[in-house]
Amino acid sequence: MTIARPRRSALYLPASNARAIEKARTLDADVVILDLEDAVAPEMKAQAREQAVQAAREGGFGGRELVIRVNALDTEWGADDISAVAGAGADAILAPKVSSAEDVAAYRARLANAPLWVMIETCASLFRLEQIAAAGPACLVMGTNDLAKEMRAPLTRKRTVFHPALAMTVAAARSAGIAVLDGVCNEIEDQPILDEACRQGVEFGFDGKTLIHPAQIAICNAAFAPSLEALAHARAVIAAFADPDNAGRGAIRVQGKMAERLHLAEAERLVAVAAAIAER
Repeated sequence: MTIARPRRSALYLPASNARAIEKARTLDADVVILDLEDAVAPEMKAQAREQAVQAAREGGFGGRELVIRVNALDTEWGADDISAVAGAGADAILAPKVSSAEDVAAYRARLANAPLWVMIETCASLFRLEQIAAAGPACLVMGTNDLAKEMRAPLTRKRTVFHPALAMTVAAARSAGIAVLDGVCNEIEDQPILDEACRQGVEFGFDGKTLIHPAQIAICNAAFAPSLEALAHARAVIAAFADPDNAGRGAIRVQGKMAERLHLAEAERLVAVAAAIAER
């Protein structure tokens, strides 16, 4: 499956904040995630749910994907959240604390045809990544803050202890042909740290990164967009394989580098992503 839709930046916003929802319609994030879970106090859960449903029905988010993160099914709000948002018209529903393929099935059974995204943020999920990815979600989303809490491991700048989890989550998503987003960076004002975190996410192979503040969007979009150099090489690879002189060849030289058919597929994906970003 070729994933061409840009999901460079996915901004969490508390659905309890009506002004934030309205502002989201003007921001340059590729994805807006209206949160009913961590960002909403218990006494505001019902109001947040109503406002998220209203926002989804009203639309006005343009080319941005609108996702609603519900509370987990084992909480007092989860069942009501899912019942309310399933038919509201959001582009996807994001389920937290998913630890198994059975959890995915439980959400899918309640959502009918609404696309499902799932959070990878529990220790148990790390041992079942392949099964979770194959169970039918459209996207895996790293929840590094919750994972750090459950592991009792510090979420350091380089995230060294989490490297295996990050890499295996990307591998599971790619194996299933679905999208995958990196966890948040908690630094809002320190741009060099955010830039480093975004570039690390690119190196791991994530499609984009979840964010906690609008100030993070521009850096994230720039990091996860194909560079001019990468695009130039991708177009050169496509042109080289289209050359009749290279017909039937599985490997050729392009700009001093070896290019195989697998590089052609990636080059085509990269150009498609760039075109989708241009349309945004």
